[in-house]
Amino acid sequence: MNTVLFGIAFIGGTIVVTLAFYFLMRLVMGTDPTGKDRELAGAIVLRISSLHALILALVFAQEMIEYQQLKFESVTEANAIADIYYDADRYGSDEKQSIQQALFEYVQIVVDEEWHELGSTGELSQTAWSKWDSVYQRILDLTPTNPRQQSIREHMLVDVHSIADSRDKRANSGTDSISSIFWFAAISGVVFMALGYYPYPPDPRNLLLLCVLGAFTGIILFFIYAFSNPYNPPATLEPAAFERLLQEMAAPVADN
Repeated sequence: MNTVLFGIAFIGGTIVVTLAFYFLMRLVMGTDPTGKDRELAGAIVLRISSLHALILALVFAQEMIEYQQLKFESVTEANAIADIYYDADRYGSDEKQSIQQALFEYVQIVVDEEWHELGSTGELSQTAWSKWDSVYQRILDLTPTNPRQQSIREHMLVDVHSIADSRDKRANSGTDSISSIFWFAAISGVVFMALGYYPYPPDPRNLLLLCVLGAFTGIILFFIYAFSNPYNPPATLEPAAFERLLQEMAAPVADN
């Protein structure tokens, strides 16, 4: 409900800005009874709106790509954790239990603590790093006694480095906020487009079209804002891959 209200406020604010600067320009410039200003104003508005749309489209596409990239990296990290977890079972040493327990605790921290911390602070959990390091050290300490164990250990080392790489990428996805320069350009575009429509009288049809322009621009700006931080509302990306993995890990623990 809060997300819906925030979105409505965001879009409503854009409409208000559009109408406010339209009426302000009419107050300053007056009316255009001869219609001479419309041709020049229309040409200027067309160019501003084209550049404005291009800026919004590029930034929107960038944020969507980063949002999807985070989802991909989360799945990659969860898969690497699962590979180590089950490879430890296949390895068959006394270290199996300690490696699996450390991985279980690591995933718990990611789901219960780290994901939310990334949204508020943009920092990775040091406790999670400690659990990762514990797994890494235990894998390094393994002493293979046959080619099978040697191959499994090498795969586990590759996967543990993959986890660290994915962690760094997750952190970057949370801290790359949109520059204030973009917001200046986005709001300026709305203002200048509204100013350019002053030659048109404020009859109900024209005002409705201006509201449509402001509303659609507000929707796009709201989506850009929402996807700029995937760890926070309104477009929070849940750690679904880690939650599913945690359930799989918890099942054997519960059976024991």
